[in-house]
Amino acid sequence: MDRLAYASMSGMRTAMARQAATANNLANANTVGFRADIATASALWAMGTGLNSRALSSEEVVAADMRGGAISETGRTLDVALQDDAMLAVQAEDGEEAYTRRGDLKITETGLLINGDGTPVLGEGGPITLPPHDSLTIDAQGMISIVPEGGDPKTPQEIDRLKLASPAGSRIVKGMDGLFRVRGGGALPADPDARLVSGALEGSNVNTSQALVEMIEASRAWETQVKMLATAKDIDTDAAQLMRLPD
Repeated sequence: MDRLAYASMSGMRTAMARQAATANNLANANTVGFRADIATASALWAMGTGLNSRALSSEEVVAADMRGGAISETGRTLDVALQDDAMLAVQAEDGEEAYTRRGDLKITETGLLINGDGTPVLGEGGPITLPPHDSLTIDAQGMISIVPEGGDPKTPQEIDRLKLASPAGSRIVKGMDGLFRVRGGGALPADPDARLVSGALEGSNVNTSQALVEMIEASRAWETQVKMLATAKDIDTDAAQLMRLPD
């Protein structure tokens, strides 16, 4: 009966992991530039002496759905929507360079440019810091221009360029913080052909209807495995009673 118990327990682990990934996608259905997690299952064999005949299922997030989300105009100067496969370079909490599609930019009190989740945005020379200004524009190539306080609106000054990179030809992975990194370390070079749309934002690419269906399927799979485990227990109890010697 242990094979049936192993199969049931493995199915329960897979259903739980699938529910967790789907719940995370649903929770970020309205997050700017979010890319849905893609989870897959693999076999984990119970190693030991003799024949390896028992395996558990390991479900983990292995990739992200890189399809683009819907772009909507906001009219806000600091909102940018990245086009095609371009990604915005940011500085992760560990200090390493990472990448995101989230373009709802903000300026802190110290002038540091960050995106909606508080991550510093990188330019050609590192994190971008903006001086006090009367107006600001970001062009399609990511160049940031400002009119200094009291300056002439007809002569804006170029401050820095957003670092836009393309993952084409490189393998990137999505971290637990939602940021993308180059597999094995390193950084992507700036892509001179990358473009963005100023005054617009890209929404999440999560299909909420499909995610809800996947959540229901995972819940039913869990219930099925619970019933299977109960059946294995009943069979084991009946077999023990059959083997019991009469008094």
